Amino acid sequence: MQLQERFTIKKIILAMIGIFLVCIGVAFNNNTNLGNDPVGIIYDGIRVTFGVPKINLGMVSNFINIGLLILLFLIGRHYANIGSLMYLIPYGFFVLVGSRLYLSLFPANTQLMRIFGGIIGISLYYIGISLFICADIGVDPFSGFMLTLRDHTGWSLRRSKITFDVILIFLGILLGGKFGVITLITVCTTGPTIQYLSRKFKKLFNL
Repeated sequence: MQLQERFTIKKIILAMIGIFLVCIGVAFNNNTNLGNDPVGIIYDGIRVTFGVPKINLGMVSNFINIGLLILLFLIGRHYANIGSLMYLIPYGFFVLVGSRLYLSLFPANTQLMRIFGGIIGISLYYIGISLFICADIGVDPFSGFMLTLRDHTGWSLRRSKITFDVILIFLGILLGGKFGVITLITVCTTGPTIQYLSRKFKKLFNL
């Protein structure tokens, strides 16, 4: 696919909206204290390890993603591209926006509000990932590592994704990241949900 065909204005806009929604979802999930998705639990674990306030999860995610992108360029270079950089640049800021938005919408942070916030967070997370996949401009650093694992092992995409998620969750828990019902829900439902939504979005946006 030629560069101008891959990076059309429509695809870039869809990708940026997708990234924004992913970040809002990650922030909402983290602030509910009901658990994190497999990637979010790594961010949260490193945040806890270094004693960084919850509101600064976005800053932590930026450092992690920068390091991962550098490593990815060294070991899985063809997965590190302009799309990966586009995913990285606004990520931390968008997560910060999501954290502040959650605190504004749910200042009381009651159990009911946390559940409601988690439902919103998971939904935005799924929609955002699906839009980014639909735009097809590249992969985020974590997905790049997962695909590199698949390439080196010869495993199926499904097996690679499950194995990679289990490793992320295990490391996140060891680092002190919040494991909970959101973790279990996202592990069990992210794959089929984004597969379904990305197909629908491709038809909707004629991609």
